Amino acid sequence: MRGVAILSQLAIPLAIAGYTILDDGGIDKLLMFAVPAITAIIGFNFLFSYLSWRRLTYSVGEQDIRVESGVLSRAARSVPYERIQDVSLEQKFVPRLFGLVEVKFETGSGGGEDLSLTYLSESEGERLRQVIRARREGQRSLGEGGEAATSIEADDHEFEDRKTTLFTMDPRRLAVFGTFEFSLAVFAVLLGLTQQFEFLLPFDLWDLEAWETRITGQSAYLATFGFGAQVIGGVIATITLVVIGLATGVVRTFLREWDFRLERTARGFRRRRGLLTKTDVVMPVHRVQGIKIGTGLIRRLFGWHNLRFVSLAQDAGASNHVVAPFATMEEITPIVTEAGFDWPGEDADWHRASTKFRFDNAIGDALWFLAAAIPVAIFAPSLLFALIPLALAAITVGANLLAWRFHRHALDPKQILATKGLFAPRSQISTRRKLHSVEISRGPIARLRGYATVHLGLAGGQFSIPGVPIDRALELRDAVLETIVETDFSQLEKA
Repeated sequence: MRGVAILSQLAIPLAIAGYTILDDGGIDKLLMFAVPAITAIIGFNFLFSYLSWRRLTYSVGEQDIRVESGVLSRAARSVPYERIQDVSLEQKFVPRLFGLVEVKFETGSGGGEDLSLTYLSESEGERLRQVIRARREGQRSLGEGGEAATSIEADDHEFEDRKTTLFTMDPRRLAVFGTFEFSLAVFAVLLGLTQQFEFLLPFDLWDLEAWETRITGQSAYLATFGFGAQVIGGVIATITLVVIGLATGVVRTFLREWDFRLERTARGFRRRRGLLTKTDVVMPVHRVQGIKIGTGLIRRLFGWHNLRFVSLAQDAGASNHVVAPFATMEEITPIVTEAGFDWPGEDADWHRASTKFRFDNAIGDALWFLAAAIPVAIFAPSLLFALIPLALAAITVGANLLAWRFHRHALDPKQILATKGLFAPRSQISTRRKLHSVEISRGPIARLRGYATVHLGLAGGQFSIPGVPIDRALELRDAVLETIVETDFSQLEKA
């Protein structure tokens, strides 16, 4: 698999080199020089992959996992179990055909510092995940064969017996989800391929004069049609663009979210998804630092939301784990409850941002459009064009003033909550005892106007509440710090 992966990266350069030789010297030169060279490169690639595999070893100790690798120079890395936030299994399409998985040990350190093993068999990957979790949680040592195998087998039965399905997405749900994931990424892919195979094009891709000539010629050709035909052509082009965007969104959604399944097991939340690349992630409940609920401008009208867990671990490059990407609030509620969070009741003590912050924020956003109105009024052929940025400034002020009603926060004995957004509202909830710090930030205008931004130290994520009146900010800080002082963080993960 390692050799195939490297070979796939060499495929395009080798194809370009072969085409160049064929174009310059014909088939004879290609057979004489290119074929032996390409064969040698492929052979060396698989030989090096074999040697790398022979020199890659891993060992599971009492306190850490150790990985050694390298052919000419050796590298050894040791990761203590207490640093490992999560152990996930990932199967890309080709390794999946051979029953192989990539085991990822996520440390939450970021910067590409996580450890991974590629590739192990499915059974060995699952066994290794269970062993490391058992060691990390302080259970008795598990190893190969005998008593250890019995313990793992019993753990497997417990894993299945205590499994509850919380959320799934069938193909119909995925199709609906995909229509909201409109994307034109296919054109970016085509542009990239065009750059790679530019030598096959009949003109220079970066020749602006050639593009101008082609566009002018097409414009002259379209001008020969009547106005009605031009309108119909424009409508067809727009529909085609929309269809391509919708199809791309649906395909990407099916590839990423196929067979999406979130379960509550004895070890935590288990999420499985993926068509070509299949991922299997388990998130222990006590490592969920907070939750985020969001939606979009259009999908909100149909009642669709998404739910994310804030965790130290990474989720395919994202800072939070997606546990319900396209769900109704009725479907999200039991997941939130299982994670140990509560919805705010009718008696929740909600506080809005400062009215001075509302005014300053509205004026600050409108200034950009007001500044644009000056050059438009000077250089535009008519002063009427200056009304456009002025109208946008007025709309911005009105939207900010209206959005202020939805920008609020609340504090209860267990949690801290915040919501914001007018057309696409977002909510965030965090457990007070899992916060690490409180920072009150005030710029020159905020100091003059008497409000501040409260930054809450949340492992694995960010939680900020802007525009809080200074008296309320100090009240929040004192309340959260009181909880932090009372929390024994050495015992937190056992809670």
